[in-house]
Amino acid sequence: MATLILPSDPVREVLYAIGLFIYIVFLIWFTRKLFKFMVGRGMRENVAVYYNRKIIHMGAGGVVALLTPFIFSSPLIPTLFALAIALILYLPHRSRKLLGWFQTSENAFEVNFAIAWGLSLFFVWILTSNPFYAVIPPLFISFGDAVTGIIRNGLYGRRTKSWYGNLGMLFTTIPIGFILAGYPGVVAAIVSSIVEHYEFPPYIDDNVLITLASSLILISSKILLGV
Repeated sequence: MATLILPSDPVREVLYAIGLFIYIVFLIWFTRKLFKFMVGRGMRENVAVYYNRKIIHMGAGGVVALLTPFIFSSPLIPTLFALAIALILYLPHRSRKLLGWFQTSENAFEVNFAIAWGLSLFFVWILTSNPFYAVIPPLFISFGDAVTGIIRNGLYGRRTKSWYGNLGMLFTTIPIGFILAGYPGVVAAIVSSIVEHYEFPPYIDDNVLITLASSLILISSKILLGV
C-alpha cells in the first residue's frame, strides 16, 4: 500500500505540481480578461461567470487529469495539490471577497470540484492500482460536466439543469470511459451522466455525485470482477 501512496521521486513531482499550479493561476488570470471581454460585448455577467467556470473546469481540471498518469507515480501529490487549491478557492468565500469573474455567492461548488477531483483520484488509484482508472472521475467532472454547463448556459442563459446537457455529457464521457477502462468505463459514464442532473445543496452537488458514482463503479469492477 505504501508503494502506491508514496511517490517514487517526490522532488520532481512537487516541481511538476508547482508548474501546474502556475499554469492554473495563469488560466484564472486569463479568464478574468475573458470575462471583461464577454461582458464588454454585451453578455450578461452571470452567463460570463458560468462560461469561465467551465473553461477552468476543462483547462485546469481536465488538462491536469490528462497529464497525471504520465507525470505522477502516485496519487499523493496531485491529491494534496487539489486539496490545496480547494482551500485557496474557499478563502474568498470565507472573506466575502469573491473572484467575481468565476466565483458566485450563490454556491461554492468550485471548491467541491477541487475536493471531488482530488479524493476520487486518490481512492480509485489506491483501490484499483490503476492511474488511468483513477483519472476517469476527474475527467468526467472536468469535461463531461463542463459540456452540460455550456449547453445549458447557451440554451437558458442561467445555471439550471437540463437533459439536453446530460445528453451532451453522455457523448463526451462514453469515449473517455471506454478508452481508459473499457466497458466498466462506459457504465460509469452512463451513470455519471444521469446523476449529474441532480444535486442537494449546499454540500452535495453534481461534482460530488459524478465522482462518487463513477468511482464506486470503477472500484467495484476492478475488485469484484477483475476488469
